[in-house]
Amino acid sequence: MKKDFRVLPRTIWTAKSLWKIELIPLIVLTIALSVLGIGEGLLLLSGLGSSPWTVFAQGIAIQTHISIGWVSLIISISVMLLWIPLKLKAGFGTLLNILFVALFLGLTAALVPAPTELISQFIYAITGIIILGIATVFYLTIHQGAGPRDGLMVGLCYKFRWKVGIVRTILEVTVCSLGYLLGGTVGIGTLLFAFGIGFVIQITLNIIIKLHQN
Repeated sequence: MKKDFRVLPRTIWTAKSLWKIELIPLIVLTIALSVLGIGEGLLLLSGLGSSPWTVFAQGIAIQTHISIGWVSLIISISVMLLWIPLKLKAGFGTLLNILFVALFLGLTAALVPAPTELISQFIYAITGIIILGIATVFYLTIHQGAGPRDGLMVGLCYKFRWKVGIVRTILEVTVCSLGYLLGGTVGIGTLLFAFGIGFVIQITLNIIIKLHQN
């Protein structure tokens, strides 16, 4: 069992199974995924560039003349197909990820005023990246399944026994570079996300691991 939690430790909010609904895991899961959506919304509102996966989708959409919405769906399905050789399983968290992140991304974009000054734009982008990273760790350590991209990250960590921060950074930089080469738009916010999100996740994960070792 130790191998199962080498990358993502067991915590006091870890669920007993992929689909079992329990009060504490459910509360942490809903809060974490809501914050995840808010973080995505703040990054979007910053106007400093989309996330690397969105840049990737944009680049493919430009080359194929398919709408970015359909391209994003195709990418998600393709990424989940990569779960098969990595022996990953979807769970209750995977389902809620799809619902809550989209909901709170939309609410944030609709209700929070967009920044008008450059310093405010950076505050939005950096805040979004930080809370995205923290929320990602909390929902993943519930062990009820990840979203398509986070699942790929976790699967690669288990497969190659690499740290989460390293794998996340490699993935983000890779898809960002491919998206840019395909014609996607990259901004300073995109680069901050690509190079910063992995470190935020790794630092948060290290703190949680230390707390649960004491």
